[in-house]
Amino acid sequence: MLKDYEFWFVVGSQLLYGSEVLDTVKERAEEMAVRLSGASDIPCRIVYKATIKNDNECIEVMKQANMDERCAGVITWCHTFSPSKMWIHGLNLLQKPWCHFATQYNRKIPNLEIDMDFMNLNQAAHGDREHGFIGTRMRKNHKIVVGYWEDETVQKELGDWMRSAVGAAYSRKLKVVRFGDNMRDVAVTEGDKVEAAIKFGWTVDYWPVGHLVETMGGVTEAEIDAKIEEYKERYEFATEDQDAVRYQAKEELAIRKIMEREGAMAFSNNFQDLYGMEQLPGLASQNIMADGMGYGGEGDWKVAAMTTIMKQMGEGLEGGSAFMEDYTYDLEPGKEVSLGAHMLEVCPSVAAEKPRIEVHPLGIGDRQPPARLVFEGKPGKGIVVSVIDMGGRMRMIVQDIHCIKPILEMPNLPVARVMWEAEPDLLTGLKCWIMAGGAHHSVLSTQVTAQMMEDWADIMGIEFIHITKETTIESMKQQLFLNDLAWKLQ
Repeated sequence: MLKDYEFWFVVGSQLLYGSEVLDTVKERAEEMAVRLSGASDIPCRIVYKATIKNDNECIEVMKQANMDERCAGVITWCHTFSPSKMWIHGLNLLQKPWCHFATQYNRKIPNLEIDMDFMNLNQAAHGDREHGFIGTRMRKNHKIVVGYWEDETVQKELGDWMRSAVGAAYSRKLKVVRFGDNMRDVAVTEGDKVEAAIKFGWTVDYWPVGHLVETMGGVTEAEIDAKIEEYKERYEFATEDQDAVRYQAKEELAIRKIMEREGAMAFSNNFQDLYGMEQLPGLASQNIMADGMGYGGEGDWKVAAMTTIMKQMGEGLEGGSAFMEDYTYDLEPGKEVSLGAHMLEVCPSVAAEKPRIEVHPLGIGDRQPPARLVFEGKPGKGIVVSVIDMGGRMRMIVQDIHCIKPILEMPNLPVARVMWEAEPDLLTGLKCWIMAGGAHHSVLSTQVTAQMMEDWADIMGIEFIHITKETTIESMKQQLFLNDLAWKLQ
């Protein structure tokens, strides 16, 4: 998916310096675009598009960027001094994410070569400050990346923003299928789907469970056989109940057929609405998520959407992103940890070892024992992400965590499980999460960073709350109070 997108490199200059300087600017910009595109931390191709020298050129390139579906964002840099009034109309038109890349072609100041000609050509320090002013003056959301363009840390920051921008492009075309409605009496899984369409671009539509059951009736035994072979390649079979596994395969195939027909990449269901079904989809949902799609339990369409968005943003990175729920805590003083799981549906992308297919009674949903994947999560640094509807605005809450090997074997808990230590500690972090309104569902990711999510939230124009090792109860109260004031003024 990342390779389907490109970013336009638009460079600022002016006619004052003559054609020779402009030719050099173009040549260097083309070189930088090619070399950056080949860097390991740059996920998409960067394409040199234009050297902006006047208002009309800026307007034209920004209009083209808006219309080009392959263009996920615009990266600007001022090689020379570029008077920023010429950028105003074009930037006002720009609807794609914008990154101001404050860099320069040469790393060092050359002692012998530096003269006035060199100064006129290599004055990004001058041009980027002028360019920076107009972004601030226009109050236009944009990313600023500063540093030498060949440094790995700079390339990684730029590449991470590019992933966020691709996530935004993906979000604006995302369709979510809801099988049934939300779980009865639950508040946080509700939300304004019209506002989600306006802010995020999501199309969130309802499909009756009866339609899913009807589609399951059209699944062939040959299709199920092929799906079983896929399961055998991906997972270990730890059950002799082949009928239960085959039923999950039938559910998965039917869900995929509907999603493919609708062009959807995420879905939700509800264990209170399984009319006509023999099992709650467990293995079915998990295997669908393993292929990059999103899922939300209890009708939680917001977390379903965020799961697939984060999976796309993290494409090619080590780790995984999974639908998650804080299930219970171990509250030994000084060693507090959270156990995350769900009834069945945790994505195997976060598994430490090859998942096992097992069949066990569920005790909820009033259906037959479903097949599901059972595994422990892989240790490592991660985040949990929640998007909630505050009534009038959307809020994203991100908490830094450290996934650990579970401290207990839990042999009688037949579900996928991940255990983690929370920042700044479990109890403080929990209080901050609750104060901020964080949902019981989240997306746990060991591949997408908090900074990527902050950039995504900035691009989408929503509120962002980050719980870190530095967070205190007092600082969280103040941030939430000030955010409420600021957002009410918008």
